Formats: sequence, structure tokens, C-alpha cells
Amino acid sequence: QVQLAESGGGLVQPGESLRLSCVASTRIFSIHNMNWYRQAPGNQRELVASITATGTTNYADSVKGRFTISRDNDKNTAYLQMDHLQDEDTGVYYCRLGHIAWGKGTLVTVSS
Repeated sequence: QVQLAESGGGLVQPGESLRLSCVASTRIFSIHNMNWYRQAPGNQRELVASITATGTTNYADSVKGRFTISRDNDKNTAYLQMDHLQDEDTGVYYCRLGHIAWGKGTLVTVSS
């Protein structure tokens, strides 16, 4: 059973940065897309960023220019670098490996 573990969430002030990590317990990590989703209180889960097996990235309009998704296939790990954080970025962030597995999420709170 594939497991994903997110880390790196926390409480920050607007304008600050966080880096999320997602470690996969599988060697097939490298052949699948990796996605980061977030769910704000009272809202549906939304796709924030994705990266294909070959490194092509895509972002939601709300985070373009502020967030960067990357992956290290040698470490079975995906990252989400979040800069210039805003209050609206608050939520639980989940990683997803293709259509195979979800992580349990890590909470990001942006507040002054």
C-alpha cells in the first residue's frame, strides 16, 4: 500500500514563506504525476500545483508566481515552495500521487 507523508506546515505571517514536503513510500513515485491540493475551511479541495513525471508544471491562477512545485525522484519526494503567503492560502495541504494515493495533509495557517 502506497503511503504519502506531508510535512512543513505551520503558522506564518502574510508575506512569509513555507516549504512543504511529501515523501512517498514507493519506487514507482518517479513515473507518476505529483499534485498538491489544499482545502480551506468551508471550501472544497482544490488543485494548487502539479508536476508530471518529466517535470512539466502547472499552477492554479491564485498561486502562479508565488508557489513552486518540484520533485526529487531519487528521494521519492515532492516539494511545494510557497512564497509571499497570503491569508487566503490558509488551509490543509495534501499531496496526491497520480490517482493512487493521498497524504493525510499538513496545516498551513497564514495570519497576522
